[in-house]
Amino acid sequence: MKSIFRIALLGMAAVAVSCSDNGPKWHLNGSIEGLSEDDNIILEANNQGYWYVVDTINAKNGKLDYAGDVHGYPDIFRLRVGDSSVYFPVDSIETVTINATAPDIAANHTLSGSPQAVNLARVDSMLTAAAAAKGVKAMVADEELKRQLAGMILADPAGVVSYYIISKTIGDTPLYNPSAPMDNRIIGAVANSFNSQRPDDPRTKYLTSLFLRNRRPSSSAEGSAMQAQLIKAFEIDLYDHTGKRHSLLKLTESGRPVILSFTAYSADWSPAFNVELNKVYSKYHPNGLEIYQVSVDEDEYAWKQAAKNLPWITVYNSVADGGKVLRQYNVAQVPTTFVFNREGELVERVLDIADLDSAVAKVM
Repeated sequence: MKSIFRIALLGMAAVAVSCSDNGPKWHLNGSIEGLSEDDNIILEANNQGYWYVVDTINAKNGKLDYAGDVHGYPDIFRLRVGDSSVYFPVDSIETVTINATAPDIAANHTLSGSPQAVNLARVDSMLTAAAAAKGVKAMVADEELKRQLAGMILADPAGVVSYYIISKTIGDTPLYNPSAPMDNRIIGAVANSFNSQRPDDPRTKYLTSLFLRNRRPSSSAEGSAMQAQLIKAFEIDLYDHTGKRHSLLKLTESGRPVILSFTAYSADWSPAFNVELNKVYSKYHPNGLEIYQVSVDEDEYAWKQAAKNLPWITVYNSVADGGKVLRQYNVAQVPTTFVFNREGELVERVLDIADLDSAVAKVM
């Protein structure tokens, strides 16, 4: 089987190297200091866990300036100098910046340019810290590390960073082992989201197969459809404008569909956003839909004035509360919206308010 994969990858690499001069491009810039005359900068891509060479980058005076073809779906690449690598995501026509120092560019680099790049850098930083604290071999059994990473997956299960996390290997051991039930449950969450949101992504079929091959047989008759068990909500327990605490976890465990909305009432777009949100709420609330809206406004008084006029649960994440909740749900900007089904499982991250009605309809 491995030889078949290698042959396929060689063919893919040949195609990838011959990038066209036409069409949209993504860009990589930055610098790598400390390169020797014998150092080569290799650009590699990944297919189902196997890395293959895409191109060799000529970094004149250590400066990076590279353009690659956009393939219509997000992807993960890595720059390799010797045995040291920097991983970075590419989504559409964005520009990613890497500044590194050789020879160990993995340990000495910064990554920026997009929310995905920032989140991937955060993942690598978490892995590096865990390795330093407990040793590389202990990372795959580090429950706190994997809980934090699962939170990032939960926030955007169809995102390329989620794919990066579940595809990560520590030595020869997968960080999320599909043969371990809890790990495979998280793999299933990503596979399910890729199926629903990225059906044409070449990784979707692989993820589905990986999950199903390692799923424990259920007591019911096996069907052809994938029945992924999704990861549950991370708790948010904050106060509303009347001083009452509201638990998101209790709400998602009540058997009702829930919209989780991160917002800022002071923003110019907020009134129009809440008008659209109210349309969905009015349509589906009679059948059980609830909204749990978290405001990150700096002005608490302004938040209270707006919150008291809204029919759903509105809570306030103050400066004193910190950014833990935002990090758990991977919220880089507002508005950010999630949909939970009646089983309390996160089923979709909604990027456009215009798509919210159809997303909620699926869980009613």
